[in-house]
Amino acid sequence: MKSIAIYSLKGGVGKTTLTVNLAWASATRSARRTLLWDLDAQAASTFILRGEDGGDEARAIFARELSPDDLIQPTATEGLDLLPADASLRDLDSFFLGLRKKRRLGKLLEQLDRGYDRVLLDCPPGLTETSEQVLRAADLIIVPVIPSPLSRRALDDVLAYLDRNGRPRGAILPVFNMVDRRRAMHLAAIEAEPKWPAVPMASAVEAMAVRHDAVGAYAPRSPASDAFAALWTAIERRLSRQPKTA
Repeated sequence: MKSIAIYSLKGGVGKTTLTVNLAWASATRSARRTLLWDLDAQAASTFILRGEDGGDEARAIFARELSPDDLIQPTATEGLDLLPADASLRDLDSFFLGLRKKRRLGKLLEQLDRGYDRVLLDCPPGLTETSEQVLRAADLIIVPVIPSPLSRRALDDVLAYLDRNGRPRGAILPVFNMVDRRRAMHLAAIEAEPKWPAVPMASAVEAMAVRHDAVGAYAPRSPASDAFAALWTAIERRLSRQPKTA
């Protein structure tokens, strides 16, 4: 099993739409047994895939009052399950701070090893106790970057954090997201980093909250669907190059 975190210091960079579409690609294009674990108290991935809010038990997994299996739900996509978020995650940072166990998330991910090939983590924004757990546990960290100076600055802060904590930069895959090629700033940013994957801004992506599904399910021939598919292929290639652990 490999874990893939979709994470950014900044909010509003399309983190959730990336997570849902990549999880869908994992289950459908790669036929991987896939789990989307929503760690964000806003529960946007949960709303897209489930179409409703509710529940107050998500934090209980970290307290070991419940097993992840107790809350995992199937989705409409074969091979894709959801571990939903809810409002109980709002104080997850303070819980981790008091717990003083830096690998609690990593240990929970190990429990999922037999059931899934890929686990995608929709992470809350910010550099917090929760994000430290994520950055320590994930095999690969996808960082969505809007082609703008502030978004790039947020990525640099994440890279600096990894350097300070001895984590290899190879664990990071920056992705240009919500790209508008009509804008000179976006074009200049892409020209400066031509090897980064890029996902366009598109009305098909905005429709996800209405459709309650991934773009590939209802707009399979759209440029956005092609971009998500290409990104997933790049992720699989990156994971295949990682050394195997015992």
